[in-house]
Amino acid sequence: MAAGTALTGALSACGSGDTTEITSGTVALDFWTHDDGYIKFFEGAVPVAEKGSPFDYDLRVTKIAAADLVTKLIAQAVAGTGTPDVAGLEIGAFSRMLRGEIAPELLVDLTHDVEPFTDDLISARLTPFSKDGALYALDSDTPVTVLYHRADEFERLGIDADFGTWEDFADVGRTLAEKKGLSLGAFAVNDPGGTVQCFHIHLLQRGGDLFDADGAPTLQSPEAEETLAFLVDGVQSGFLTTVADMYGPSIQSGLKAGKILAVNMPSWYSSYGIQPNVPEQSGKWRVAALPVFAGGGHRTGVGGGTGFAALTDKPATAAARNLVVKGYLDPDQQIARYKDLGYLPTLRSVYDAPELLTLESEYFGGQKLFETFRDIVDDVPDVHQSADISIMNTVLSGHVLRAFKGTVSPAQALADATEDFRGQAKG
Repeated sequence: MAAGTALTGALSACGSGDTTEITSGTVALDFWTHDDGYIKFFEGAVPVAEKGSPFDYDLRVTKIAAADLVTKLIAQAVAGTGTPDVAGLEIGAFSRMLRGEIAPELLVDLTHDVEPFTDDLISARLTPFSKDGALYALDSDTPVTVLYHRADEFERLGIDADFGTWEDFADVGRTLAEKKGLSLGAFAVNDPGGTVQCFHIHLLQRGGDLFDADGAPTLQSPEAEETLAFLVDGVQSGFLTTVADMYGPSIQSGLKAGKILAVNMPSWYSSYGIQPNVPEQSGKWRVAALPVFAGGGHRTGVGGGTGFAALTDKPATAAARNLVVKGYLDPDQQIARYKDLGYLPTLRSVYDAPELLTLESEYFGGQKLFETFRDIVDDVPDVHQSADISIMNTVLSGHVLRAFKGTVSPAQALADATEDFRGQAKG
């Protein structure tokens, strides 16, 4: 935090040597990302970016872990050399760019670039990568949350995946846990970021958030208290089982043994959670819209995302900007990104593409998943960020676990988390 504060106002003086703008010809573009999928995608997007532009691209790719990427980016900016031209910033890591003037001093403001798409872009996916009304990265995904569930087990047990409300879901789940020892969901408890994400995706659906538009905590709300009370009931009664995280051996064990019959996770979890952990269960899983909270909120939550940004005041800035905008806002590229990576479009019009609506998933028993996604995407909630999300992850996860143990009420846990967050953020 102190380092981030010290950077404010200093980065504008941290150039990368020669800043003579490249306006045409072959451009050697330094491209940083944390994911092989994005490497493949942008290599495929080069012809699209080149078409109608004065640039020919020579992508020079560096793969760096998501958290380390931002650390290195800021360090290289301070050193005055070695920054990339394009950077993929995972949503949690991007929050560090919100401190002081780091984002506006390092990243291109893409606000005017997206103006032609204003009526088509899903505005909720602009919010996490914006600061003071300026947009600094284009999101890779509209990661709506859905109910992954074992259709074969639901049929055997006489469970309808259309629960109606979360309250109805809880009623079914309590009986199932008591009589069969089975769970209808999982909650990560050994990873602070994962614990907060599991809470956050439910909170967003209920109509709350961790922060407001100014980055101030909003945990002491009826929505947050109701959400945590629901999750506490789930863990204590057993219809939600606790796992170390949502990707590793503990959840894999529950899925393989047929003890966990459903999970509420974002759309990308199909590729990163379900299929890698239980490939042998192909054909047995389905995707459904989530139950809703009786007290109000949205039809879905949201979780994750990666924003791609162009670095400012560099020789290749114009070329980098062109690659990001054309690569991410071309409708055909949005279709390709879903087909290749499983990331949902950020252009609303693409949800009507017949190529996606008719696409069947072999793993999910031939289900046309896009029909479910299209049905809920218009109610996707905004996500507000804070430069202090790492503090929130640390303090909130601990207090959520206290509530699970029954040592404090949900209201007290949220009040204590708010107090701790404010104290540590101020410090």
